[in-house]
Amino acid sequence: MKNLKIKDIRIIVLAILCLCVSVVKAQLSPVFDNKDLQRVRTSDLSQAFIVPQRIVWTSDSTGKFVQNTEMLLSPSTGQSDLSRGDVFTIKNDGVMQHGVVLDFGREIQGGIEIVTSRGNPGPPVKVRIRLGESVGETMTDVGVNGATNDHAMRDFEVALTNMGRLEIGESGFRFVRIDLVGADAQIRIKEISAIFRYRDIPYLGSFTSNDERLNNIWLTGAYTTHLNMQEYLWDGIKRDRLVWVGDMHPEVMTINSVFGYNDVVPKTLNFAKDQYPLPNWMNGISSYSMWWIMIQRDWYNYQGDLSYLKEQKEYLVGLLHQLAKYINKDGKEILDGERFLDWPTSENKEATDAGYQAMMVMAFSAGAELCKILDETATVSLCEQSIEKLKKYVPEMAGTKQDAALLAISGLISPQVANEKALSLDGVHKMSTFYGYYMLTARAMAGDYQGAIDNIREYWGAMLDLGATTFWEDFDIDWMTNAARIDELIPEGKIDVHANYGDYCYVGYRHSLCHGWASGPTAWLTQYVLGVNVVEPGCKVIKLAPHLGDLKWVKGTFPTPYGILIIEHQKESDGSVRTTYEKPEEIKVIVEN
Repeated sequence: MKNLKIKDIRIIVLAILCLCVSVVKAQLSPVFDNKDLQRVRTSDLSQAFIVPQRIVWTSDSTGKFVQNTEMLLSPSTGQSDLSRGDVFTIKNDGVMQHGVVLDFGREIQGGIEIVTSRGNPGPPVKVRIRLGESVGETMTDVGVNGATNDHAMRDFEVALTNMGRLEIGESGFRFVRIDLVGADAQIRIKEISAIFRYRDIPYLGSFTSNDERLNNIWLTGAYTTHLNMQEYLWDGIKRDRLVWVGDMHPEVMTINSVFGYNDVVPKTLNFAKDQYPLPNWMNGISSYSMWWIMIQRDWYNYQGDLSYLKEQKEYLVGLLHQLAKYINKDGKEILDGERFLDWPTSENKEATDAGYQAMMVMAFSAGAELCKILDETATVSLCEQSIEKLKKYVPEMAGTKQDAALLAISGLISPQVANEKALSLDGVHKMSTFYGYYMLTARAMAGDYQGAIDNIREYWGAMLDLGATTFWEDFDIDWMTNAARIDELIPEGKIDVHANYGDYCYVGYRHSLCHGWASGPTAWLTQYVLGVNVVEPGCKVIKLAPHLGDLKWVKGTFPTPYGILIIEHQKESDGSVRTTYEKPEEIKVIVEN
């Protein structure tokens, strides 16, 4: 072998690979021919089976009707057997149905696996399963306090047979309640596991500091987005298991900061483009078509995928020309379609109008950047002319932090004015899980980094204080008053925040407690505290501009198309920041302290 040349070795390796491919084809061909394979859809998802961490509740305090619950906490095998030993058992007493609530430790996306034991009577026995993002949700019937089977079945009955294994369910949940159905029924269950379905991808980005609360918030935002990276990029894993383009923007920024390139982003953006061909607005919402442009700009800046950007050229140019028709002679946007920023501003026409004016400027600015790269000079001119028209009309702030943030980001008003007159007022009151990302960004543009850091600690940290393991569709700091945690039975005199709060489409238990649009602090902390700013597309040039506020130190990693950038900032005794880093050789780093 030592006399073989490199060319010979390559030929041998190629032959082995060809042989392997032939074997695979030989194994598949008796079952699937080429015509059959056209009907096969594969999945990018992995799955893992998780045993419960604790028993939250049982219906039987005597131990007579619900027995051996602790056995459910043992490691699972997924395999039934012939043993007649002790297993988890539920017996109904002819009067009431008995059951148990299990806690799997954190929110997941997936279903439930139940393995039954020997000794169960025939015919198959029915159990009722209720999945919940909170303990309270598992204790509630569909139709009560907003509890629903919309988008995902979370309340249903299934039949369990003797010595069998059943996989059932597809939702976002942390808790499950299982009740035995039938007056005198009995069931012996060997194992109950949660089936966790997820993308098996590494967390390439990281963020740690001397403030553990901020560290937990960063990681929770990353995990919230990770759960929503299913076959497509969803907004919620219990409800809103859909592609909402505007909602994607904070998620995509989180993906850029944590996972780097992932096919789920271009796949989802293409899905939206195909679902809503021009002149349709994406999701029927004109602002969401503008978000599509801004997502494309940010995705290109971080990933530098020119071939993908070129594929968007025809649609991008067409959309920009379409948007340009919706500016009147006074420079005011007059977009049609559903007009929506986020839910808290949905009934405030003035705030929506102001936000739309700002978004038009933001969209044309992003469009001009992309069209310069694509050598679309005529469309660059169209974008620049549109921006000049729009700047003739500068609306007043309408009393919300949402429109103030967008007006500041667009440059229509000074970030310092927006911060002084809106964003810094009333603490975290009137913040929004979705537009909170843009509120934080506008505060950073105003130089108020400490104010933004304090907002993150108080607002997103409050969800963690209530037991959250992912960030929610909506949150109001006033909900904290006399609130019970979501991971416990509601104590007498306490308020169930999941049942009693929420508005618009997310009243009560319909409220999603894992919503990707709420992940903004993860991307924000990476950009403004860890200080990672992409200067040239594809991360070819990165500027490190850390703003530690009251932090003593921060360190982390950032994924680039060329590898991981490792960063550490240490605050010195005189208040200056000492920065060290290790970088891939292909990129240039500029330090600005």
